[in-house]
Amino acid sequence: MAKFRKAASGMTLAEHLAELRHRFLVSTIAVSLFGVGAFVFYPNILKVLQHPYCAAIPKHCLFLVTNPLDGLTLRVKIAFFGGFLLASPVILYQAWRFITPGLKQRERRYAVPFVVASMVFFSGGVLLAYFSFGHAIQFLKSIGGSTLITEYNPNQYLTLFLLMMFIFGLTFLFPVFLVALELANVVTPQQLLRSWRYAVIGITIASAVFTPSGDPLSMLALALPLVVFYFGAIGVGKLLKR
Repeated sequence: MAKFRKAASGMTLAEHLAELRHRFLVSTIAVSLFGVGAFVFYPNILKVLQHPYCAAIPKHCLFLVTNPLDGLTLRVKIAFFGGFLLASPVILYQAWRFITPGLKQRERRYAVPFVVASMVFFSGGVLLAYFSFGHAIQFLKSIGGSTLITEYNPNQYLTLFLLMMFIFGLTFLFPVFLVALELANVVTPQQLLRSWRYAVIGITIASAVFTPSGDPLSMLALALPLVVFYFGAIGVGKLLKR
């Protein structure tokens, strides 16, 4: 049997695969444990997720279930996404622990701040989506007209809501990605500053395309922070490159 060459970290390919399996197993266990907790506390979590709906349409925020399996599907969906969201710090830490052995000493110094920044920005995007979703509901209801009776299917409502939170969370990682590119010398702060007009146009178009609800307020709520983050990433990049 041929021997594996050792990587820069001193680990063979087989050892890397074993390490990856270990990190994946720990992350899976964390998601499962938090998922069980989310399953148990499903009524409380559902009330929290239903709040934007009730804030937008007071006294008329009931869910309409037309399939006997809808309740079970909803509970399992909340358990899965709740477990994944609550376990995200563990997942990011395990990813960092897997990547760290292959990094240089200078790069390792930035690993923890990047993981923490990713958690903070992702959580900020999720919170922004949560608080702006009520306005999205009001907009979508007004577009349909006053003759429609509003009673949403909980699974469809939750799918749209979770998709919006997930997209907002991912897009809020934009400044972390930009700073990483600057530190890797893929782009320079000067290049980013010269391209700011194209960046603003691109952010505006992307916000319009990727905002699931399609309402102007949600699009603006996503685009404005990303523009601020763009210039903030340029400033951070300049400071770190000194």
